[in-house]
Amino acid sequence: MHVSGRIEDYALIGDMQTAALVCRDGSADWLCLPRFDSPAVFAGLLGTEDHGFWRIGPAHAAGTEPPRADRRRYRGDSLILESEWDTPRGTVRVTDFMPPREQHAPQLMRIVEGVSGRVPVRSALRMRFSYGRVVPWVHRTDGRTVAVAGPDSIWLDTDTQTYGRDLTTYADFTVGPGDRVAFTVSWQPSHKDAPAVPEPAGALEATEEFWREWVEHCTYHGPYREAVVRSLITLKALTYAPTGGIVAAPTTSLPEEIGGVRNWDYRYTWLRDAAITLSSLLRTGYREEARAWREWLLRAVAGDPENLQIMYGIAGERELGETELDWLPGYEGSQPVRVGNGAAHQLQLDVYGEVTEALHLAHMTGLARNDYASLLQLKLIRYLETHWNEPDEGIWEVRGPRRHFVHSKVMAWVAVDRTIKLIEAGDADGPLERWRELRDEIHRDVCEKGYDKERNTFTQSYGSQELDASLLLIPQMGFLPPDDKRVIGTIEAIQRELSTPDGFILRYPTAGEEAGVDGLEGDEGAFLACSFWMADDLAMIGRVDEARRLFERLLSLRNDLGLLAEEWDPRLQRQVGNFPQAFSHVPLIDTALRLTASGAYGG
Repeated sequence: MHVSGRIEDYALIGDMQTAALVCRDGSADWLCLPRFDSPAVFAGLLGTEDHGFWRIGPAHAAGTEPPRADRRRYRGDSLILESEWDTPRGTVRVTDFMPPREQHAPQLMRIVEGVSGRVPVRSALRMRFSYGRVVPWVHRTDGRTVAVAGPDSIWLDTDTQTYGRDLTTYADFTVGPGDRVAFTVSWQPSHKDAPAVPEPAGALEATEEFWREWVEHCTYHGPYREAVVRSLITLKALTYAPTGGIVAAPTTSLPEEIGGVRNWDYRYTWLRDAAITLSSLLRTGYREEARAWREWLLRAVAGDPENLQIMYGIAGERELGETELDWLPGYEGSQPVRVGNGAAHQLQLDVYGEVTEALHLAHMTGLARNDYASLLQLKLIRYLETHWNEPDEGIWEVRGPRRHFVHSKVMAWVAVDRTIKLIEAGDADGPLERWRELRDEIHRDVCEKGYDKERNTFTQSYGSQELDASLLLIPQMGFLPPDDKRVIGTIEAIQRELSTPDGFILRYPTAGEEAGVDGLEGDEGAFLACSFWMADDLAMIGRVDEARRLFERLLSLRNDLGLLAEEWDPRLQRQVGNFPQAFSHVPLIDTALRLTASGAYGG
């Protein structure tokens, strides 16, 4: 009986429209079809085998745990997963991938190859629709197996015999050296004709070529290239190709605390996450993705900054109503399982700064001018003129009362500053003197109300004693220079008060059993993005050796395939939160670029 692996036991495969997570034992435990945000057909990750899975690997005795692969890797710089098992009878390899989609149906392909000896193999496929709640009607038609429920159908194609038992489709076969047995599942609306019979061998070759050509555009060739390229591939995999929207992660409800309630749906496009992703892509040579995201942004916002949301659906949808799936027990009992996200309509003023910064960077790096993007930027500032001094929910989406978060004010300053630069360059028209005065006013306000002179540190919000790791962005955004004593004091205060015993950084203090600043009970792990920000800041203030050591400790937290979740649990020594997480891989790239530029790297 398979149970969900640790979060770091999973590999990501995808086709730039959806993604699957495959465990080290060969079980695909998460797959939403046809889009990232569609209901899962394999939801075993958040429940049990009864909620859907597809395992392929060496046959094992009934009632025992399936064997874990002895080795696995991505094939070169690609999203093609190769897993190998050494058994008493020989070695077998399974190659898993999803061909990038054009017109064809979404497909998950799995090719079994004998490497040595003769190895008995089993495929066990349990298809469930609507996040494991609906058992489909499974039957055969024209030699193919099809599962149908409501609007969805899944087609299984293979060149070996299959049979059904206990609402599961099995195939048992043996492979020797040179033997290859291929399986494909394809999704299709149930009212349409059957999808074309797939050709896995040709699709594998085309998928490998796609990734090879894409990676060739990377302009980073420094000492951390392996980590940077894997992070870039992961960000590309989280991009919804038809629209350019970028999901924060391909999963929902992987917990920030094992057994806790901090379980959220990340299969949407956060403006903040997408903007910083755009920044990393631009800085490593990926202009086409940047252009596509800018177009997505303009469609999603649609000239309506007064109603700017912090997140949208991957095609720009605004309604992301949050509900709980009470039939799913949750990952390792972490409940509730949520779909949708109730934070979509929060006020987070920092988003205006992140979006403006991204548009500014796109403009500065020579992305073809878009007059509507400049117009949007001006509209954002006109909105901020009358709203920047309001309390908000802040970068961390607190579900407690609104506050005057320092980071939100700093990012409002960034939005005004970057727009002033756009006007000064002659690329837009606006009330320059008025906005210069606004920029100065915001700066004064933050330095007077958000700074604790006694402790020489900025604080989480006006009048509070708490710290917040988002304050690490103050020098990175140019709000104050790195050598300012207030910046150095803030960095050192965060190291003292928000560090875990192993030197990683918490977002802010949580209150354990009480409801704290975020309105939630329980704790969470070290937030990996914040730890990368600390490495950046240490490099900026000249402590480059310390920055490098922290960065390399962070790299060591990646799983064997180079993937990171949202957080690290220092007590359990494992990854937690949704996986893989764009907001972890983006700052990895940024810190690698900064350390490379400073020459701060080992051997």
